[in-house]
This record gives sequence, C-alpha cells and structure tokens, in this order.
Amino acid sequence: MTSHYIDLRLLPDPEVHQRHIMGALLGRLHLALVQRKSDAIGVSFPVYSLRPPSLGAMLRLHGSEQDLQALMKDNWLGAVCDHVAIGVLQPVPKEGVTHRMIRRRQFKTSIERLRRRRMARKGETAEQAETAIPQLDVPRPNLPYVQVRSSSTGHTFSLFVEHGAAYPTPIEGRFNSYGLSDGATVPWF
Repeated sequence: MTSHYIDLRLLPDPEVHQRHIMGALLGRLHLALVQRKSDAIGVSFPVYSLRPPSLGAMLRLHGSEQDLQALMKDNWLGAVCDHVAIGVLQPVPKEGVTHRMIRRRQFKTSIERLRRRRMARKGETAEQAETAIPQLDVPRPNLPYVQVRSSSTGHTFSLFVEHGAAYPTPIEGRFNSYGLSDGATVPWF
C-alpha cells in the first residue's frame, strides 16, 4: 500500500546533465529493489514533461511507511547521494490526490539490432533484412527516458517512462524493480 512518500530532488550541477543524474539514481534504486526483492515500492516523477520530454528533477518514492524506512536505512544511494536532496518521509495528503500508473514503455528503436535479429531468426542476408526492415519502419518515441543498466543482463538501455491517465481511487498491485507498474497506481499530487 502506497500510504507514504519521499521526494528525492536532483541538485543542480553545471558539470553533469540532469538526465545522467536521474539515470544513476534510478540505476541505484533498481539495484536496491532487486537486492531487497521488493515489489512494494513505486516511483513517480512530479516534474514530468512531454514538451520537451523530461522526467524532471524529482523522483518520488511511494510505499508503506515501513517499506520506505527500510529502504532509506540501506546505503543504496552511494555516490549519487552528493547530487540529491532527500526529503522527509511523509504521509500521502488526504485531499487533492488522484492516482496514476507510471509504467515503462518499450520501443524497438535500433534498426541495426532489428535487422541482425531478423537475419539470425530467418537466416536472411543483410540485404534481405534491410529490404524487410526499411529505415522508415522504426517508431520515433516521444516519451522522457533515461539510460540505465540492467542488473540481470548488464546491458545499458533506454528506459522510457509513461504517466498514465488519472484515476479517482488507487489500484493496488506490484511494482517492477524500477518502481514502475502496468497495473498498480501511485498517488499523484
């Protein structure tokens, strides 16, 4: 149950782009949630923007008071701590709150990777794969994203984040190891 929250605000740094700091912060959170085997902590981005696409300078953690206290007792922030102002654990406001699904969206954005995959799967030549997957077939994502490293594969990828529609009541459910969900909502205020 997401009864409480903590805001993590990115501090301005003229030498490091905000997107890199947010990526590092989400990467550290991912590792902490994987190590804790936690599916009860969600995230939101209160300063999220589609124009221009940006997650903003704040990451809000959502969960029960106990889950958030336990997470914050761990030294999961590491060196990212120098770039973040950590807010205090607070209960979700009683009024003016809606609920949103904050989820990951995946796009097939690398033409070369898609062509290599097709060649391996169908035994085609590079020319055949290029004909089958022309340059124009790739969707152009317009969602905010950060670069993160998967703890299971070690690969770096673009984590695109979509804020869903507002709901008047919460939808209970589980969150993935990035704090995102296709079924559970977090308070939005």
